[in-house]
Amino acid sequence: MTTQPADRDALVEAITREVLAALGSNGTAPADPCDTCEASCASHCAGKVRTFTAEGADRIEYHGPGNEVPRDLARYIDHTLLKPDASAADIDKICDEAAQHGFASVGVNPTWVRRAANRLRDTDVAVASVIGFPFGATPSDVKAYETRRAVRDGAREIDMVINIGALKSGDHDLVRSDIARVSDACHESGAINKVIIEAALLSDAEKIIASRLAREAKADMVKTSTGYAKGGATIFDVALMREAVGPKLGVKAAGGIRTAEDVQEMIAAGATRIGASAGVKIVSGQTGGASGGY
Repeated sequence: MTTQPADRDALVEAITREVLAALGSNGTAPADPCDTCEASCASHCAGKVRTFTAEGADRIEYHGPGNEVPRDLARYIDHTLLKPDASAADIDKICDEAAQHGFASVGVNPTWVRRAANRLRDTDVAVASVIGFPFGATPSDVKAYETRRAVRDGAREIDMVINIGALKSGDHDLVRSDIARVSDACHESGAINKVIIEAALLSDAEKIIASRLAREAKADMVKTSTGYAKGGATIFDVALMREAVGPKLGVKAAGGIRTAEDVQEMIAAGATRIGASAGVKIVSGQTGGASGGY
């Protein structure tokens, strides 16, 4: 059912009012000494981290080092490598690491999907890829073709970026159609479509509208961020998105989770997937920096 602009404006206002009332007065989360940390240090802000999942996040991304972790952590991890200078040897390495450690998936750019799928053919590790990444400014027909090609090459999960400029211009029909074309391309072959709204670039009303448009376009999940914009997920964004899409669509929080303790608490709180470029370091107990978003 198509929501008319006037109805959508009223809906946005109603949802926003309810969410803001739940989180705190005057449109802000309750003030505390760590108010701006975005739940990045669960050892000090465990309550905030738990709120991510309590407010509806089904998947959490992680891009930091790790030391002491649960033995079954690997099955939650999406092992990712999206750097533009990644080589064939680098892709083979992350695939072998994913198979060795039992990671849930590897996330690669479209040009590497077939290689990754062939490398992981006899394993339980899925291949994920990105579409219109990281800016979302690719024409819809190109996104649809790119999706079908990635799925044909072996991708089972697609993370697409919305047309952010169209959303901010108020062209909701274009945004909905853009998402729907990728959803259709995914569902033809049983893949899933995760829609990245890039929350750091949107107003609260735009976050709600983008999430609702993703639901109308039959996406399987909404996701906060690419990891390449000026900010990652916040508890407030997750709450807005969950309110907007309802209980059936997935919500994935990306960014701001940097320590092994954060990962442990996310899983304890109910997270089902963790995207990580530092997956091997996490499961092997190493420390050190990690790169990139996803």
